[in-house]
Amino acid sequence: MARTWLSIRVELVSGGGADIWPRPGRIFAAARSHSFAQFAEAVNAAFGRWDLSHLHLFTLADGTGVSPLDWWGDEVPEDTVDGRTTKLSRLEVGEQFSYVFDLGDDWAHLCTVGEKRIDPLETVGNTPGRPTPYWGWGVLPDQYGRRWDGDDGESPQPKRPARGLSDLPPILPWWGDQRAR
Repeated sequence: MARTWLSIRVELVSGGGADIWPRPGRIFAAARSHSFAQFAEAVNAAFGRWDLSHLHLFTLADGTGVSPLDWWGDEVPEDTVDGRTTKLSRLEVGEQFSYVFDLGDDWAHLCTVGEKRIDPLETVGNTPGRPTPYWGWGVLPDQYGRRWDGDDGESPQPKRPARGLSDLPPILPWWGDQRAR
């Protein structure tokens, strides 16, 4: 396959009321025929989002917004096109644009189209049916700032078991209470 796919770097800049540093990121392989809606799904999955019931909006360098229009009802932002039908072929090499997930918590990302096209078979190892991350770094914050199951934002962090992984069932040899064996 020829080098026809885009390589898009996505860095999480801010969200939940805070700037994030160092910025976690992912690099995606994406066909120019993929839609912005497909790209949004890939970004959300790669950044560990699990409550997907929120609006999202791409803003291109020329100011054009890209978002699923039916989500907005009668309040579609001016100069916004439908992300379900708008293809990534609209992007230029080196172009930067933003992606904001959850327009209340504003998880804002800087997206940069790579300077060179890629061959997905070489880069990813196959030709995926949707945009796919192939490189990444950084610690991803929880969408709601939760640090453990049941975190209410005020309680102290639970104590770690005194003997490492002793609270786990002995499914793996190094799990469970080794003294009980």
